[in-house]
Parts: sequence; C-alpha cells; structure tokens
Amino acid sequence: MPEAGPPHGLLAGKTVLVTAAAGTGIGYAAARRCAQEGATVAISDRHQRRLGEAAGRLAGETGSEPLAVGCDGTVQEQVDHLIDTVAAELGRIDVLVNNVGLGGTASVIDMTDEQWSSVLDATLTATFRATRAVLRHMVPRRAGVIVNNASVLGWRAQQGQAHYAAAKAGVMALTRCAAMDVADYGIRVNAVSPSIAMHPFLARVTTEEALAELTAREAFGRAAQPWEVANVIVFLASDYSCYMTGEVVSVSSQHP
Repeated sequence: MPEAGPPHGLLAGKTVLVTAAAGTGIGYAAARRCAQEGATVAISDRHQRRLGEAAGRLAGETGSEPLAVGCDGTVQEQVDHLIDTVAAELGRIDVLVNNVGLGGTASVIDMTDEQWSSVLDATLTATFRATRAVLRHMVPRRAGVIVNNASVLGWRAQQGQAHYAAAKAGVMALTRCAAMDVADYGIRVNAVSPSIAMHPFLARVTTEEALAELTAREAFGRAAQPWEVANVIVFLASDYSCYMTGEVVSVSSQHP
C-alpha cells in the first residue's frame, strides 16, 4: 500500500470550497489534501454535527480550521447562501470541489420514482446548482476552477445502480458542457471518475459481497484510499492542469 506523499504547495494562496466534506470519504480527504497543499479551505455538509466534527478534525490534522457552512445541496437557497457566505468570508472562491452525491441500490424493475428522483437530485442537480451559483462569482473575475466528483459507473454498468449511474453520467456531461460555456472566461471545469474508494461509510452501506466483487475487478487487487482520489482532485485544482478543461479523469485500476 503506498503512502500519501509530502505536500508541494500546489494550492498556496488559493481558496477552496469542498462540498459534502463531513465523514471519512473523498470529500474530507480532498479538503485535507487541499489544506496541506496550502489552500484556505471551506467545507459544507447537510449533517451539522458531522460537519463540526470534520472541521475540528481538519484543524487538528492541518493546523488550520476551515470555514464550515451547513448546506443541503438539494435546496437552491441553501446553495446560494453557501457560495455567497464563503465568497464573502474568504474574499473569493478560486476552486469549487463538487462532492455532493447520494447512492442506493435498486433494480430498474422495482425502482420507485422517489428513489430515482432523490438520487438524481442529490447527485446531478445538486452539482448543477452549486456550479451555477459559483460561476456567478467566478465569471466577473474571469478566473476559477471547478472539479466535479463523477464515477466509473458513468461509463460502466452495474446491477442495481441505474439511478446512480445515470446521475454520474450526467455529471460527466455537465462537466464537458459547462467547460465550454465558461472557457472564454478562463474558467476550467473538470471531473474525477473514481472506481472504488474504501472508507467506513461505504462499508456500512454496501455488502461485503459487493465490495469484494468490486475490489476483485481492480488491477491492484484493492480499493483506492480516499487520499489517492484527493491527489487527483488537487492536480485538477492546481495550475499544473492549466490546459485541461472538460475532461473526466478516471481514478481507477479497474480492468475488464
């Protein structure tokens, strides 16, 4: 198992907002890595208690407490408040990491309208809401970066994941089209597409059999660690990827 390398100051002087950053998954790992790379970080989540715990943990691990703002990505007024608050408190938003998403397992045969709609709203539409809101701040400045969290399920089929796969495929399409809409303003929009990143919350909502099957497909014989996905997010957020926009970068060792 590799270990996370030392920071290189890739985001020094940048302000970064990471949504859905409470807990132990990719969002928290991205917020931590961005802070380690020199960014001033803001985080959001709809779970207020977990958000406070994440902010305290980040402060202990990075030496700098992030701005923490509660937000439900399915409510436009809360999204607008989040973006406006972070921009006002930090002076600007250089990077938005859209990590909001909702999973679930259901066959198309039995899937209800509510199951379909809730996953699409919390995963695809929430990403659109935050993207639209932050661009209203980035476009006048003619600068900014958005990094979306997609999934290999946007490309690949998996039983019981029609709603989630459709949402993540939508995130990919949104990424490409939004990138074209704002290229003239010097704003970049890209996405990461992880396969399986292991963390405690995933283990609680997924069966051991399903996790074992997914892991077996990986060329390295293991799931990614959240920090391994976060490293790619940092790359896309940094000036090292200054010529990349509209791209969806696979973070996977998956083989056929």
